[in-house]
This record gives sequence, C-alpha cells and structure tokens, in this order.
Amino acid sequence: MHPSHRPTTGQQQRVRHYASNADSYFLFNLLTSPKLFDRVGALLPEHRERLFPPAETLSMFLAQVLSADGSCQAAVNDAMVKRVIGGLKPGSTDSGGYCKARSRLPQSMISALARQTGGIIAEGAASWWHWRGRRVRLVDGVTVTLADTEENQAAYPQLVIFDEFH
Repeated sequence: MHPSHRPTTGQQQRVRHYASNADSYFLFNLLTSPKLFDRVGALLPEHRERLFPPAETLSMFLAQVLSADGSCQAAVNDAMVKRVIGGLKPGSTDSGGYCKARSRLPQSMISALARQTGGIIAEGAASWWHWRGRRVRLVDGVTVTLADTEENQAAYPQLVIFDEFH
C-alpha cells in the first residue's frame, strides 16, 4: 500500500463513523459550538421560537440527509425521542411542521454555511494533502440539456461559434 493511502483510509473510516452516528442533537451541538456559533447566528433569519427554530431545523435536515432512511418522518421521530430523553416536552410527531420549517430555511444561509465550513476544513488541511505545495480544488463539469423549445431558446440561446475558415 502506498504510504499516503493509510491516512486517507483512516480518515474515510472516521467520516463514515461520524456520518452514521450523526443525529440532530450532535449536529445542533456542532452548529452551536464556539467555532461556528457566531457564523451561524449571523446567518439565521428572524424567527419566532417554535418547536423547530432555524438552527434546530438545520441540524435535523443535516441528520436527515446523512441518515440511511432519509425521510422527514424519521427525522421528526428522532428529534422527539431526543427531546424526551433530554427531559423536554415532546412535540407532535406529524412531519408537516418540520417540513414547513425546513422550507423556511433561507438557501443563502445554507450556501454560506457550506462555503464557510469548506473554508474551515481547508484551513485545517494538513500540508501533505497539498499537491506540489498547492491546495487541490475540485470542479464539477456537469452538463445540463434542455428541451429545444422556443421558450428555452429565448431564455438560453445556443452558443454560436464562428468558423474563421468559412
């Protein structure tokens, strides 16, 4: 095995472990940790205190995405069980309130947190992760194809390339 593969394998195992054990309370504590508290607080929208305030809703959403089930119902059930264990009054297990709260999360907040978290991770990257002394960046080169309708042509005209030999 190449010497640089051993640390990568260990890191992959740690990521799998944390992802499989991540619940909404773990993620809520992470979002409200000293390293992220001010950043998260600055991005939160104005809100009333409800059963699903934005920071808790975001932590539930992250846990939902990481869970094997991935359903809204499982996210709500898990959160209500954690409330009972924590000595709090449980709320309804109807997933409608959570889904509405999730839809109120500003996309700009989620995007900003993703960028900031990526920056924190990049700052903490070991120097041996650099390639020839430079940070590695990933670029997604996905192509999207739309139906060739008049409406799409008007909104997204085809690129015209001039051939200098014609």
